[in-house]
Amino acid sequence: MKRAMLFSGLVLNMAVSCLCSAAGVRLVTDRSLELTGFQDAGPYNPYCDFRNDFAMVYGADNPKLPEFIQSWVDKGYVPQLMTGIAWGAYADFRDLKGNDIMSLSQMEANGSLKLHGHRVPYIVPSIEFADYISEKLKNMIDAGVVAIHLEEPEFWAYTGFSEAFQREWQLYYDTPFVRPDTSADAQYKASQLKYYLFGRTLRRVAETCKEYALQKYNRKVRIYVPTHSLINYTQWCIVSPQSSLIDSDVIDGCIAQIWTGTSRTPNVYQGRRAERTFETAFLEYGVMQELVRNTSRRMWFLHDPIEDNPRYDWNDYQFNYKATLIASLLHPHVWHYEICPWPPRVFRGKYPSGAADAAPIPADYATILCTVFNQLRDMNQPDSQWVSSTHGIGVLIADSGMFQRAEPAYRLAQDNGSDPAKAQRSDIHDFSGFYGLTLPLLKHGVPVQPVQLDNAARFANYLEGYQVLVVSYEFIKPQSPAINQALAEWTAKGGALVYVGADTDPFNTVSEWWNSGKNKYAAPSQHLMELLGLSRTAADGKYTFGKGHVFVARKHPAYYTRSKAAADEYRTRIKQAAEAVGLKYIENNFLQLNRGPYIIAVCLEDSISDKPLELKGLFVDIFSAELPVCETVTLKPGQCAWLLDLNEVPSDKAEPVASAARIEIWKDIDTGIEFTLTSPKAVNIVSRLRLPERPSKMTVDGKEFDSYTWDEKSKTLFFKSPAIEDVQRVSMTW
Repeated sequence: MKRAMLFSGLVLNMAVSCLCSAAGVRLVTDRSLELTGFQDAGPYNPYCDFRNDFAMVYGADNPKLPEFIQSWVDKGYVPQLMTGIAWGAYADFRDLKGNDIMSLSQMEANGSLKLHGHRVPYIVPSIEFADYISEKLKNMIDAGVVAIHLEEPEFWAYTGFSEAFQREWQLYYDTPFVRPDTSADAQYKASQLKYYLFGRTLRRVAETCKEYALQKYNRKVRIYVPTHSLINYTQWCIVSPQSSLIDSDVIDGCIAQIWTGTSRTPNVYQGRRAERTFETAFLEYGVMQELVRNTSRRMWFLHDPIEDNPRYDWNDYQFNYKATLIASLLHPHVWHYEICPWPPRVFRGKYPSGAADAAPIPADYATILCTVFNQLRDMNQPDSQWVSSTHGIGVLIADSGMFQRAEPAYRLAQDNGSDPAKAQRSDIHDFSGFYGLTLPLLKHGVPVQPVQLDNAARFANYLEGYQVLVVSYEFIKPQSPAINQALAEWTAKGGALVYVGADTDPFNTVSEWWNSGKNKYAAPSQHLMELLGLSRTAADGKYTFGKGHVFVARKHPAYYTRSKAAADEYRTRIKQAAEAVGLKYIENNFLQLNRGPYIIAVCLEDSISDKPLELKGLFVDIFSAELPVCETVTLKPGQCAWLLDLNEVPSDKAEPVASAARIEIWKDIDTGIEFTLTSPKAVNIVSRLRLPERPSKMTVDGKEFDSYTWDEKSKTLFFKSPAIEDVQRVSMTW
């Protein structure tokens, strides 16, 4: 109780101080906004004191956690907690019969237990387990945390054979258990149950924690779910609640756990299977943005300066970090970020791990990271605009895609056949149905948006803002007829709906709404076609419906990944759809979003040309440790940039542009400014400020300081701070 009260007063005092001293100043923000934060399992660490807004202490079983939490609070951080909901150090769990946590392990078809580590299983989430976790979390609420993150509700698609799961099957379906691998129907039902079980667990834990906090302390505790993207979970063969999370009022939002490790998963484009980190990340962040669009839920985008695999070098980590970061910044409706999971492994680790030449983080990369961490607090920029691109095209994806990712899905697919109407086994493995509808557009500079199909029936007018929508029921299924009704209504109002598929998916036969009761459809697409005024098996071609247009392509969407000719065929179809609704179709070898004063840009590989993207203006390069002022920035294919356009920043007042330190206080004084800087230990700190004129005097901690560079054209000053022990006080007069 004492800790909770202490923290409340601390936040209030900080909020008043920051708001009074620096209202409206770029990069000077109140920590209570929780714009940026990180997760770590230990106590305060000066080497990882990035001066962000919140710290998520990890775990629920360590008796020292309250002490760790308080150590971060003492340094000004908003205290949050993260713990695994599908796995963790839960060795003290016991069920009614005295069985330990291993009795809840997910099990594969061959009887192997699915483990996250030694005696750390991925669990079948029972009600007993939910109540067990809730009791542990009450202790964390007692310690003063204001938010709890229940991480990664993951049920592997190829598990579902344990006694615990069989018991849940009998309770849920009230029928004898059927092995999931025996038929498409059994697999689909097993996945639906897995989806339900983690949704039930999250709701039960969230409700218990919220009630406890309100009853005991008369305060609110927020509950969030850090989760991989729907795209990644589907490709990795994992079932998770995903969009159903927003059906529950007790879930306050999510962290989109997207990083190099998820986004470098290979996919196929124009017949070549390869890592495409930027493109995959762009699609992953896009579908997570859609998860909470038009809701009050909070979404943080995760970035990781390295990744879980420690065998890469710093060049690899830095290249892919920038690619994923840029991919996230191209989605302007999210401006909250988890800037780093496990900071000590980034700032204190050596890589490649175990190699003779393993090295600590390069000094310049550490500086760039700290600059980025601070700059991310300035991304609430409502004014954003795509440059020379076609915006308003979406590809629909649904939670049900996760239900088709284990046997007999592979057994029923083509055995390396070439039928354009059917999926090959490799297509199933690489999730090529989805990538066949997205990569051909994205690679040609069309910022195609993954759209959460389930939300079409969940929210009125959810599809407004899109002019062309692409859907295929070959790798997803609509979970209710209302979804097809929403698509038909959207089309009738003037949209262009492109349906891709030949109704060859074996999962069309599962026992679902389209073939139950009075419905006798061989596939859910047949119901959609009827609603669109077409025959159930409408042929390949173009049709009209109401004020809109329908394009039918009777091929499996994975076909469009198999060759350049196939990708071109698909792009031609989308161009026709766009032009039918008056949307100008533009192809480029780059993507560029102007987001407030920021320019987010990438030059694409394997695109329409290898021509570099050239940007001209007056920029500060956020991705350089020297924060240089540039008049020309040239990006070759595969390169990206995050620039601040100085022509979009007021030139008649003093204002910070970028810094690797946090600017805690900023105060205008007569003919000058005063501000304070804080930073992590052992990082070279750089700053660039815009000033109305060159200063006549600059002091750092009361001592005169002249080691700065003045750029007359941009009216900016650059300096490297002396070592910052605690707080650095800077003043400038002119």
